Amino acid sequence: MRTAGRTPATRAISCVLLLLLAVASQGAAAAAITKGDFPQGFVFGTGSSAYQIEGAVAEDGRKPSIWDTFTHSGYSADGATADVTADQYHKYKEDVKLLSQMGVDAYRFSIAWPRLIPDGRGAVNPKGLEYYNNLINELLSHGIQPHVTIYHFDFPQALQDEYHGMLSRKFIDDYTAYADVCFKNFGDRVKYWSTVNEPNIEPIGGYDIGFFPPQRCSSPFGINCNNGNSTTEPYIVAHHLLLAHASAASLYKEKYQAKQGGKIGLTLLCWWHEPATQAPEDIAAAARMNDFHIGWFMHPLVHGDYPPVMRKNVGSRLPSFTAEELKRVLGSFDFVGFNHYGAAYVKADLSKLDQKLRDFMGDAAVKYDTMPFLNSKNQRGL
Repeated sequence: MRTAGRTPATRAISCVLLLLLAVASQGAAAAAITKGDFPQGFVFGTGSSAYQIEGAVAEDGRKPSIWDTFTHSGYSADGATADVTADQYHKYKEDVKLLSQMGVDAYRFSIAWPRLIPDGRGAVNPKGLEYYNNLINELLSHGIQPHVTIYHFDFPQALQDEYHGMLSRKFIDDYTAYADVCFKNFGDRVKYWSTVNEPNIEPIGGYDIGFFPPQRCSSPFGINCNNGNSTTEPYIVAHHLLLAHASAASLYKEKYQAKQGGKIGLTLLCWWHEPATQAPEDIAAAARMNDFHIGWFMHPLVHGDYPPVMRKNVGSRLPSFTAEELKRVLGSFDFVGFNHYGAAYVKADLSKLDQKLRDFMGDAAVKYDTMPFLNSKNQRGL
């Protein structure tokens, strides 16, 4: 997953690359791989997120997001905040020039909701409009296609304070209105929209374990908990994120797509889970974890409901769709993006299903054997 705890001195456009090139054999020269080895039309790009790269968190009308509150409370590994970070808000022309020199075809970035609509709803910030228009135009002037993520974790603190954020269905309407502002003002030039970034990790980090804001979780599952319910809230938040995606996608397709000619989808976190052993129970555990991790969103999008194993294990704690919601969710994408960071190896832990109180991992009935970043020294935050 992406982290916000990098030191402000870092001055590079990094974060998530749209493409990770792996050299198959040890010692093979990366220089042997060229663009010519890829199909015509293959898109090479880089990516970032607003909170991790823009800086200027209190300038030109921007108001706090839940990530500002989180990092200023001391929960990043080294006390870092994103107050300055790579300072793209002021240095976007330099960054775009660097992208051009790299020869990329596309740049995936996110719009900061509290910069564009500082209170989460209502008045649009003209300085926010100006910045994103300038960034988009600068990219296009260098032949770089903007790929825009509408929401990447930086939920407006004002709405979090008002109605507990994504736990409330009010979030869906406010998010859709925000997306409408994005489509209306930038859609004439933006042809690829991702509604939400990694909605299959934010509910776990923020509402089960507590290493993401707003740190809602409950004992014995979470860390840094101050309130919440780890057994129910992750599923509620994920449900609302899925409905918010579908609402924005429907709006775009009905109101803007024919005229603007763009495509809309969403981007999921993708750890691919493999069995730690070839024991039948571990093979089943890997398949089950992929259903919980990826199928949590993909199954409703493709089949109209959550995976059967989630319905079975989570039971009444897993929200249901109305007929109208199912109609809107099913097929509500032109593409799906996967942020793939590596493979994780799991073992079955069926004893978790006997526990009266279960969170996401308990419902999945697995335990991690090996996983990238699992040995991180940072257990307090990011």
